[in-house]
Amino acid sequence: MEGDIMDKLEDMASVYEFDPLTGNIPATKVEITVSCRNLLDRDTFSKSDPLCVLYTQGAETKQWREFGRTEVIDNTLNPDFVRKYILDYFFEEKQNLRFDLYDVDSKSPDLSKHDFLGQMFCTLGEIVGSPASRLEKPLGGIPGKNCGTIILSAEELGNCRDSATMQFCANKLDKKDFFGKSDPFMVFYRSNEDGTFTICHKTEVVKNTLNPVWQPFTIPVRALCNGDYDRTQINFTVAIDFTASNGNPSQSTSLHYMNPYQMNAYALALKAVGEIIQDYDSDKMFPALGFGAKLPPDGRVSHEFPLNGNIENPYCNGIEGILEAYHQSLKTVQLYGPTNFAPVVNHVARYAAAVQDGSQYFVLLIITDGVISDMSQTKEAIVNAAKLPMSIIIVGVGQAEFDAMVELDGDDIRISSRGKLAERDIVQFVPFRDYMDRTGNHVLSMARLAKDVLAEIPDQFISYMKSRGIKPNPAPPPYTPPGHTHHTQI
Repeated sequence: MEGDIMDKLEDMASVYEFDPLTGNIPATKVEITVSCRNLLDRDTFSKSDPLCVLYTQGAETKQWREFGRTEVIDNTLNPDFVRKYILDYFFEEKQNLRFDLYDVDSKSPDLSKHDFLGQMFCTLGEIVGSPASRLEKPLGGIPGKNCGTIILSAEELGNCRDSATMQFCANKLDKKDFFGKSDPFMVFYRSNEDGTFTICHKTEVVKNTLNPVWQPFTIPVRALCNGDYDRTQINFTVAIDFTASNGNPSQSTSLHYMNPYQMNAYALALKAVGEIIQDYDSDKMFPALGFGAKLPPDGRVSHEFPLNGNIENPYCNGIEGILEAYHQSLKTVQLYGPTNFAPVVNHVARYAAAVQDGSQYFVLLIITDGVISDMSQTKEAIVNAAKLPMSIIIVGVGQAEFDAMVELDGDDIRISSRGKLAERDIVQFVPFRDYMDRTGNHVLSMARLAKDVLAEIPDQFISYMKSRGIKPNPAPPPYTPPGHTHHTQI
């Protein structure tokens, strides 16, 4: 498993402090570096001259807006762009991105005047959540063509505001041109902890000399410093309430009603939270459980059954896989009772108890109508789970009072069991009805739901790591590629 989001979340936890001067919650800033490999060749007598354009999508309008452009790199199908994109990053939001590549044929800023080379869609969380925060995906957008690959690397920007001013010169360089002297320039790369290098500066070309003196340049210190790529894997599990108090799924009054034209509250809540969490789970395979139903063939009641019907392998492929298994379960099981939470909490806690070294963190999403039968056992399960690397999100659907869910949340009074207080607050509860937009704009209201239920995860994560004295892994020793000895003079 790849290592830890700890540094990112630790800094996020600190920047989430409210700023009384501006009235804003500051964001974490993330720098995106773009490279491409094997781009389409659109030029007849030379290679393409690529440019990358980034578009972001507004949460409300869903319209794509141009965010920025890289520089143009002449005559290459494998560009490593120097100009970076700096974006505000929110763990709890789905931030859609689109990268378009063009072959630039003139000085015109009008993109329609240039050849389209392909595009790629992703979320910012997908980049940050990838191994080593490095996402590699194929470019598409031109039917029948292999458009090559785009490679995106994310690095959180520190708060360092220092700049370094440097000047370089060189003596007795190799003569590379047949009729004249060389035309030298320098390229600077910073080393990453995984042994790769990221371009961070390129000097101007000095024409026709073997003893160049390049112009002084100023570069932010943070552009030269590498962040920590040891990140924590987040494991996401979902548990769905299949008790009879939800109502008969075949009737429109049921919370589990399968309307062919729109998703029910269970499916909407699952999709809203799951689509963001899944970006931090590398294999996108999620255990999905149900509780409170009678199972075929013998009608026994279960409080932790796999939605896909496979006890040996309860994993579903992505959020769509969970939704498919959920709909299939509604056709095969009988809603029953009682409503016991403790079995699914203990189910995830068993996995969390096996990995307490900081390399993995577990998030359990329980979606329920809120009528709970095993309150004391659930409290005990939560108090025990508070010692483990896990968090619990409860989304309440329907019109119940949810007093018991508010008590489990523990925001006002820390939850306790048998006189023992939970050592951390690990439960976040929200009622689904608070997010139902009367205008029917599910997209916006579900974005708000996801934001509110996930906003506490970074602090809960950090509180566990700090309570166990777990620190981010130290950086490995500097990497020097074989045969790369640079002699420079400042």
